[in-house]
Amino acid sequence: MNKILVLFDSRSGHTARMAELVAEGASSIADTDVRVRSVDQATADDVVWCDGLAVGSPTNMGLLSWKMKRFWDETMVQQWSKVDGKIACAFSSSGGWGGGAELACQSLLTVLMNFGFLVFGVTDYVSRDLTLHYGAIAAKEPRDEETRAACLKLGRRLAEWTAVYLHSRLNEHPQQKMSERLMPEA
Repeated sequence: MNKILVLFDSRSGHTARMAELVAEGASSIADTDVRVRSVDQATADDVVWCDGLAVGSPTNMGLLSWKMKRFWDETMVQQWSKVDGKIACAFSSSGGWGGGAELACQSLLTVLMNFGFLVFGVTDYVSRDLTLHYGAIAAKEPRDEETRAACLKLGRRLAEWTAVYLHSRLNEHPQQKMSERLMPEA
């Protein structure tokens, strides 16, 4: 069973809405159990439990929120070696486009790498102008179809990678799926 945790901090509710969409995307992969936890509710056991982790934070001057940083500094510090090798990604909501959300994703990824998580970006475009190189980002709430698709894609890709690399379900590999769509069965 694939185990995905979507961990988030949200002041306005915008990042919480992104977390719901990321969880929905992860749930689209068969045999995947998804937990969604706010940073105020989450425990170290939640992070140790998961195979894959999506971490979301509001953008705070181009960085992760202080609550999310505190969670990793205080709650997770004793779990350092227990999470090494898990797969993770990031998402962030900012006050507007150009508000530093990609930088916030990079700061989240940096924290995760320091704990030994294997982090990834997504090269697939979800629309003509939107991709998820550093994670899913939104200006305020994810209202438009492209931003919502980015959140769904991020969660789906996290569940695909954990299914492939931790559970040997090679049929879930995104490139395998692309080949199957392009080449009809004989």
